[in-house]
Amino acid sequence: MQYRLKSPIRAMGMAVAAVILMLPGVVQAQDSERPEEINGHPNLNGIWQAMNTANWNLEAHSAEALNQFWELGAFGAIPAGRSVITSHDEIPYLPEAEKQREKNRANWPGADPAAKCYLPGIPRANYMPFPFQIIQGTGDILFAYQFHATNRKIHMTDHKAPPVDTWMGRSNGHWEGDTLVVETTGLNGNTWLDRSGNHHSSEMTVTERFTLIDDSHMQYEATIEDPKTFSEPWTIEMILYRNIDPDAQLLEYRCVPFAEPLLYHDIDPDLIPPEDRE
Repeated sequence: MQYRLKSPIRAMGMAVAAVILMLPGVVQAQDSERPEEINGHPNLNGIWQAMNTANWNLEAHSAEALNQFWELGAFGAIPAGRSVITSHDEIPYLPEAEKQREKNRANWPGADPAAKCYLPGIPRANYMPFPFQIIQGTGDILFAYQFHATNRKIHMTDHKAPPVDTWMGRSNGHWEGDTLVVETTGLNGNTWLDRSGNHHSSEMTVTERFTLIDDSHMQYEATIEDPKTFSEPWTIEMILYRNIDPDAQLLEYRCVPFAEPLLYHDIDPDLIPPEDRE
C-alpha cells in the first residue's frame, strides 16, 4: 500500500522517525542487567513517563466538561489535577502575557500547537501522556520521545548558543554530583507549556534537573525564566516513573496524519470524515 506525502510536516515527521529508528536500543526492550553507574554517573537509561495531569494544566484545576465533545461522554472531559508549580501559587505572568493565556484558552483545543502535531518543546515533552526513552552512554545523552517520534540531544561537552530558534531548542548538560542539569535555550516561542494555554516567548530559558531517587523513580525539576512573559522565574517539580516491564519499548505515534484534517480542512475538504461534513 502506497502512502502519499501530503504535507511538509508529514515528511519532516517521517524523517525524524527514521533517524530515531536507526539509533541502537531506542525502541528495543530494556536491558535485563542494569548497572548503577555509567562512567561514574547515575544510570538514567530506561523508558520514563510522568503520571500526573501537568499536560492538561500545570496549575491546580478542577474536573471540567469539554462541551464540544459531549458525544464522548465521560471520556470527553478534563481530569482534576494538583499543581506541579512549587515556587509560586500560580504562574507569575506579566499582565499582557496573562491576557494572551486567556485568548489561548478560549480557542482550545484546536489552537494547541501539539494538537496540530507540532513538536511539544521543553519542558512539556517530559510530561505529555506518552513515554520517552533516555539513552545514556559515556558522551552526549539522547532523549527519544514517542510523541511525533522526536528526539533531543543533550550536549555534554560542546556547549554553545543555538544559531537559530527551533521547536525543541538546544540543550547543554552537565553533572552536579548525582544530578543531570540541562539548560535549554533557543526555543522558538510557538509551543504551549500545557493544554490550557500556558505559553512563553522565544526568550525562555529552561533549566532542568534530573535526579534518581531509586532504580525506577526520578525527581524532575524545571525552572523557567522568561522576562518577556513572566515577572520572575518559577519552578515545576514532579516524579518520573521508569517502566520496569522487561519488554518495554517505545511504539510509534506518528501524529501527522491525525492532524491533517485540523490543519488543512479549509483547502482540502475531503480530509474531513464524511459524517462531519456539512
